[in-house]
Amino acid sequence: MRRLLIGLIAVVTSLVVAAVGVDFGGAIYAEYRWARSIRTANDLGFDPWVGILGFPFTTQAAAHHYREVEVRAGGVPHPVVGKVSLESTLHEVDLGDSWLVEPDSVLPVGKIESRIIVDSTHLGRFMNIKDLLVEAPSRETNDATGGTTESGISDSRGLVFTGTPTASGFMEKVSIAVDLTMTGADRNTIVLTPTGVLTGPNTADREVPDDERTAVLQAFTATIPGMKLPFGVAPTSGGARGSDIIVEGIAEGVTMPLNGFDTT
Repeated sequence: MRRLLIGLIAVVTSLVVAAVGVDFGGAIYAEYRWARSIRTANDLGFDPWVGILGFPFTTQAAAHHYREVEVRAGGVPHPVVGKVSLESTLHEVDLGDSWLVEPDSVLPVGKIESRIIVDSTHLGRFMNIKDLLVEAPSRETNDATGGTTESGISDSRGLVFTGTPTASGFMEKVSIAVDLTMTGADRNTIVLTPTGVLTGPNTADREVPDDERTAVLQAFTATIPGMKLPFGVAPTSGGARGSDIIVEGIAEGVTMPLNGFDTT
């Protein structure tokens, strides 16, 4: 009896392991097809990272409906700042007649969150502040995610920009409070507006003489056009996340062509 019970447990365990393996393998293949299709549709030079979230995968594939799909691509060429990162989170994705996607797929999506990100390095090169570091506002009142949005984006006002504004003739590292706004007909232009010099803890703690203040603040002023979000989503918020500036847009009930991921 004991041997029979041990044998049954072994069989059940093997079946469970096999089922999980099949589920995992199917998810990997579907993610690969997503990545290749997005790459082809958008003429990317590499496969983006794709994650199909939720377990089990097999039931989602059988229903031709994915609960959540993450798409991320770093180092995407941008005509203004050099490189950006693109992200999209897709919720309730209807796949139509197949559990796989093709480059020409057009998919109904219940909700989409799209983001474009510029890291401190590329932003600093664009602004001619080589050692630029971007941080969330020091007064930030964050939620549990570390920002004022679900994806961890800070408030758009009072971002902390720290760096050496050599173009102004001031050769010391300073910290500046900067507001981020989106302008233009489609709100695809980032405007960075400095509002003052910051001193004290967690800053460069460097005062700027009155006769140099205007030039220093001007060095932290920037206008960045062409910041289009994946899949043409309109921006709804912007701020800092980590050491990056990030703009996010959220839309519901949209139809999404795969070739709209990179519209920069």
